[in-house]
Amino acid sequence: MGFGVTGGAAPKAARKAGRPRRIAGTVLESPLVAFGREICGDLGAGLRREWLVTNGLGGYASGTVAGVATRRYHGLLVAALAPPGGRTVLVGGLAEWVSHRGRRYPLSTHEFGDGTIDPRGYRYLEEFALDGMLPVWTYALGDALLERRIWMAHGANTTYVEYRLVRGEGPVTIEITPLVTYRDAHTLRSGRGWQPRVTPERSGIAVRAGDAATPFRLIAAGGEFAPGGAWWWNFLHREETARGLDDRADLYAPGRLLLAVPSAGRAALIATVEAAPDLDPARALGAARERQTALLRRAGALRAHPVVQQLTVAADQFIVRRGGGGDAGKTVIAGYHWFNDWGRDTMIALPGLTLATGRPEDAAAILRAFARSVADGLLPNTFPDRPGEEPQYNTVDASLWYVLAVYAYHEATGDARLVDDLLPVLRGIVDRYGRGTRDGIGMDPDDGLLRAGQRGTQLTWMDAKIGDWVVTPRIGKPVEINALWYNALSALAGFLAARKDEAAGRYRGLAGRVRAAFRARFVRGAGTLADVVDGPDGDDLAIRPNQIFAVSLPFPLLDGEEARAVVDAVGRALVTTYGLRSLGPDDARYHGTYGGDVARRDGAYHQGTVWAWLAGAYAEAVDRVGGDRGAALRLLHPFEHHLHDAGLGTISEIFDGDPPHLPRGCIAQAWSVAELLRVWRKLTAA
Repeated sequence: MGFGVTGGAAPKAARKAGRPRRIAGTVLESPLVAFGREICGDLGAGLRREWLVTNGLGGYASGTVAGVATRRYHGLLVAALAPPGGRTVLVGGLAEWVSHRGRRYPLSTHEFGDGTIDPRGYRYLEEFALDGMLPVWTYALGDALLERRIWMAHGANTTYVEYRLVRGEGPVTIEITPLVTYRDAHTLRSGRGWQPRVTPERSGIAVRAGDAATPFRLIAAGGEFAPGGAWWWNFLHREETARGLDDRADLYAPGRLLLAVPSAGRAALIATVEAAPDLDPARALGAARERQTALLRRAGALRAHPVVQQLTVAADQFIVRRGGGGDAGKTVIAGYHWFNDWGRDTMIALPGLTLATGRPEDAAAILRAFARSVADGLLPNTFPDRPGEEPQYNTVDASLWYVLAVYAYHEATGDARLVDDLLPVLRGIVDRYGRGTRDGIGMDPDDGLLRAGQRGTQLTWMDAKIGDWVVTPRIGKPVEINALWYNALSALAGFLAARKDEAAGRYRGLAGRVRAAFRARFVRGAGTLADVVDGPDGDDLAIRPNQIFAVSLPFPLLDGEEARAVVDAVGRALVTTYGLRSLGPDDARYHGTYGGDVARRDGAYHQGTVWAWLAGAYAEAVDRVGGDRGAALRLLHPFEHHLHDAGLGTISEIFDGDPPHLPRGCIAQAWSVAELLRVWRKLTAA
């Protein structure tokens, strides 16, 4: 099982062995993610599983296997009009009917506010599979098999929906009613009081929601357009209901697109905001497939484990262009569907997304771009979704992770030039932390440890805030912040020593002081580490995963039995199938499930919820203290099954703390994918 570049049908022996049907023309020898009617015919199972394709700008297309738009974020064209932000839902869905041998069959499935599900196209879905990250549906329509694919053009806000008759006598006629809107991806919109302007064009239509709106086009490649115009009312987005949010929206049907698909032929719908999209779907699909193959080739993963291959193509979805383009504008989307680029997430994810995938030039571009945003020694926590807004700098750890990202880049590439260029930025970060900067961030002169925080602010990765209530304030000297501080000092000292800079000794001496103070202040009974010391209410001894970084980071603060004791303590209280709990289950504040309205969800976010990205650090720590790479790698194996659930072919943001650890949050999270890929490759390296 794996990716390849050959064509043709799967061998009969492979099909007899139960392997999925090979989808002709894909880059897969056999899809890692594929389902038959056991999933496709079960509405609940089909709604639980979501697909995602992206365009390298922050735009995307996404939905469920069954076809229902369960989220406000679902749509066939969600364009990034101000890359990587300004995500705007333009095409919310399609109503698709196929006529074959005198019968009509639905392909689409929709859910409405009164509970009606109509039509029920999922009943005709025989197979769903991922071609890398590109979704492929196969419908059984009498004696015919019709294949539908969806992909986006890289670097363009253009979505293709292609239909191919793979079995049966043609032609079949496909009647498509596009369902359009114009709204920010974070909001829902009613059809009351407005209507898009629709202009017929050759083989399609142009749609404009207003004078200030970006126009977009729907083009029937190999078909024709029949004008119309009517609102479809009261679509239900059930995931929004579950999240305690508004859950109804309306979509406008501007007419019908008619496609005729001959025997063994194909036709396509193109949705685009671009002035000159590629109107040849076959060529566009070839480019998308070749891009995936090129990603594997660049990563040296053409013959790698299927999980490595899948995560390699999944990683590409997060690396996007910011602003006007070019390498200087590269950044990382923290997660789909609702996150933009975050400083902390970018730096944690960067080694896995770029260095583990053979993309050091992207790593360098991202590091250079973020260097320009450093202010008062701080990296931005979040960037705005819309132009003209200012970044937010409420983070203590993003800058420290930045130093370690530069260190990881140098370790992987040996590129001294980038370090030379960024060394003033690195020294500026460390020196400003030493003197003190915003939000109470600064070194305690008495012990060299780093303190941070003030009431009303959230500065660490445990950053949930509900109104004025910071759920996990962690004011004082947090354990992972001081592990990062020690590592930043050690990395900087190494860079300076390599350049024979006498200041190296000063930073190395400070690192030694931090290490001694850390061991004296954080190490507690039963081998655990305090989560925070010197807080407003004293020391916080809660069992949290943050202590694992004292063992897993490149310059560990603990070794020998002290390190083993921490790993064992974390294992006893926090390890689950899909990562580490954010709080031990014996704590009175523990929440075992993540769900409900915003207040309930945010209250549980870092109070027991499992975070997949922490699985990487824990596996590294297990390997470091035990020297058993096989045991460490086995901790990651369950994620192979997770690739078939929630966000297909990728890794979710979070999971419930209680079994069965259901996936929650974003369906595709950058640091989840990155850390799994980075550590998997590290543990399987020769």
